[in-house]
Amino acid sequence: MFREMRRKRQLLPHEESVAILKKMTNGVLALHGDDGYPYAVPVSYVYADGKIYFHSAPQGHKTDAIARDGKVSFCVVEQDEIVPAEFTTYFRSVIVFGKARLLTDGEEKRAALLLLAAKYSPGEPGLQAEIEKGFNRLVVVEITAEHITGKEAIELAARRKE
Repeated sequence: MFREMRRKRQLLPHEESVAILKKMTNGVLALHGDDGYPYAVPVSYVYADGKIYFHSAPQGHKTDAIARDGKVSFCVVEQDEIVPAEFTTYFRSVIVFGKARLLTDGEEKRAALLLLAAKYSPGEPGLQAEIEKGFNRLVVVEITAEHITGKEAIELAARRKE
């Protein structure tokens, strides 16, 4: 169903791809946008147990696109180092293909917001009050990962083998 990576020597182990997803703080969500145009937008997110969560306004391009077609991809770049003398870039990135849905169950939504808060505002006082303040004014999106692929520059892959 999903394409295999052509340059298999550059494939990151699944565990490393997941570690990158857990570590990074923003990624680019790609959706089937209006009039057949792709729509890609950066979002802050949290990854947990094979799922990506982020919050959004209840109305807008993202939520309309998800309602129309839940198939999405999500890309995170961990490293992007330009190496002029080698005419290349040392990169590490992960792409997730999955299905997005708007969480409608209050308990699911609250649990996802707590995961986001633990990542972005750990230990901050007033957390519950902040969640309650915005709870009815935002939606939470869950992406269930169906395929995860990590890739790194051939130079980084070669170092790994040394």
